[in-house]
Order: sequence, then C-alpha cells, then structure tokens
Amino acid sequence: MVSTDRGDLTRTAILALLGTVGPLSRSEIARRLDLSPATVTQLTRELMGHGMLEELDLKPSRGGRPAVRLGLVGSAGRALGVKVTAKHLVLVDVRLDGEVLGSWERPFDPSAPDALDSLAGAISAVVAESSADERTPPLLGIGVGVPGSVDDQAAGTVNAPTLGWRAMAVGDWLRRRLELPVLVENDVNALAAAERLYGRGRTHRDFLVVTIGRGVGAAIVADGRVYRGARGGAGEFGHLPVDPGGPVCGCGARGCLEAYVGAAGLLAAARAKNVHLDLPALGRAAAGGDAGAREVFAEAGAILGRATAGLINVVDPEVVVVLGEGTADWPLWRASFDAALRAQLYPGRRDISVEVESWDDTSWAQGAAALVLATPFDAAGAAGEQGRLVRARLIGATP
Repeated sequence: MVSTDRGDLTRTAILALLGTVGPLSRSEIARRLDLSPATVTQLTRELMGHGMLEELDLKPSRGGRPAVRLGLVGSAGRALGVKVTAKHLVLVDVRLDGEVLGSWERPFDPSAPDALDSLAGAISAVVAESSADERTPPLLGIGVGVPGSVDDQAAGTVNAPTLGWRAMAVGDWLRRRLELPVLVENDVNALAAAERLYGRGRTHRDFLVVTIGRGVGAAIVADGRVYRGARGGAGEFGHLPVDPGGPVCGCGARGCLEAYVGAAGLLAAARAKNVHLDLPALGRAAAGGDAGAREVFAEAGAILGRATAGLINVVDPEVVVVLGEGTADWPLWRASFDAALRAQLYPGRRDISVEVESWDDTSWAQGAAALVLATPFDAAGAAGEQGRLVRARLIGATP
C-alpha cells in the first residue's frame, strides 16, 4: 500500500508543483511549498530513487554555485486516453511528460446493446499492443472523455444524450473488465486538465476553455482546479439560451447557443442563405470569398462572442483558450467574435487574451489521458480511490 502519511502528501505536492509549473531548483521548491530545505532534499531524493524525478540543467544564479533544477521523468509512466464519440473511438498512449507514443482509431456504436463490451474490448486490444515492448513505461491507468456529464471521475457514471447514454456505469464496467484504474470525465473538462498540466495552466490558475465543433462546450478552471458543479455537469455552454424562439437544439430546447454555432447550426444557417455545402466545403467557400458562406461564420462568430463575454463577466478568468475541430476555420470567426466579445465585456476585462490553439483528431483523447497523468500531481485527491491506485502504480507498489 502507498503511504498516506504527511510525507506522502508532501511528495505529491512536490510532484504537483513540478508537473504544473515545470522544472525548479530545490530551493525554489522549498520556497513555493513553505518547506525546509532539508525536507525537500530528503523527499526529492526519494522521488529520484523511484525514477520519478531527474536532475536537469544548471540554472544560472546571481552569485555562488548555479542551482540544479529537478524535473519529471517522462518515462516513469504513461496513460491511455480514450475519446468516445457517436461514431468512433480515438485512443492515444501518452507519457507522463505529455509525449504521444501512439494513436489508434476504432469504429464504435454507442447505441449497440453491447456498447460497453465493445469499448472495453477496443481498449484492451490497444493496451496489449502498446505494452508489447518491454521498454515501454508502465501503464498508470485509463482516461475516458465523453460528450456529456459525469457524476465524478472515479465513479464514472455518464449521462450523454448525443451517445444515447443515461446513467451508464462506464467507469465501474471498465474497471472490472480491464483491471486497471479508470477515470471518466466530460471531454471538455478533460481538455482543461491537459491545459492545466501541459498548456496555459502552467502560468494561469484561472482560465476558460471554450470548444467549438460539432457541439459547443466550456470548462472553468478556478484556482487551478476544474469546476465540475454539484453533479459533474458544469460547462454545458452550448445550452446557454440565446433566443427562446430559435431553432431546436439537439437537447430538445429551443434557441441554445449550440443550435446557432455548432456544426449543425452552421449548416442550417447556410441552407437558409441557399448555400448547400457540407462543413469543410462551407469553410473553403468562405475562405475563397463566397459572400453567403462568409456571412454564416461572421454571424456565428458574433453570437459566440456575446455568449463568451457573458461567461467571462461571470467567472472573471485570466485568459480564454479556444479549442476544437471548429478552430480550423477560426480566421472566418475571428473578426466578428472579437468585436462582439469586446463590446459586451465588463469594463476592466476588455483586454482579456483569447488564445486559439492548434487542433488535430487526437487532441480530445490526449485530454482524456491527462486525467490519469494529472493524478500524481493532485494533492487535493480529486480522483479519489482511483487516484490512489494510479499513484501506487507510479511508484511500483502493489495496491
């Protein structure tokens, strides 16, 4: 069993610091965590002995000997991330330091009676394939991202209308089938976990992640933690009411944000302008100067900008990160989004930075993997018993 004494919590705090801030010297660790230099020296020596930390380059100092910085050993562990969609699965194998070791795509029908069996089978096959090389880092666990609400990461009960899942016990089923730690989370919250570990979250403790694509989502990171709400359903930004007389949304309500700026909403707006194209062709037409296609993205950008401004005014983040498949066409959204956003922001917040990141098909699954990879750095223990099991595997203990 992994120790649960004060020393273990302090080791976790050291890992959390280095995992989210990056390499630091021992003296910097002691100062940031309010620990004695002797305690830091002892605990980091133990972590290095477990193969979790390593000494890196020398940091220049203003006088005296340069300080040696400590950083995470990427080969100390890895996680498998799984993104579940209505048509397929995307799976990635990711090291502790964020390096992607491999990726896979598998067909998937969430409405099939044996959907969870199929999901477990696909994951099991990839686990076997990715673990065939003896030099591969140890597998710490499985992270699963779903387009819906999740009660909590450790339990993993899912409500996802787009998948046709209601109170689906995904986490429990996969843990029994795979005999591995499994964490399940809303896919946008999983992206926020990845940002916290490897992206903007290294330098910002309060930020928003907004996703655009087939749907629209948001994740709120406050004081370094993803805000999940009472039932794990926080962040359903796509179902913010825009117009009660608007088009019907996939959730059944009228006038939701997603009904205007999600993929289906964009195509419906294009048809109303007598532009009959699929989404990639619509983007190409707009980029080529087609007036009707350009209007579709301009109108959607303005609607999204106003809605995002409202969210910013409520939660007051330091920065907004925009992600998702829809960012491929962001140049078509940008001008109207930015104008509407700045016009609706509360004074004093109008200079907030909006950062759009590059995207590929594996990004969702990388976010799911981050659920597991962030667990050793989670001094608050948000992942519960599954987090304890991940930490046990990381240091080679038998739980």
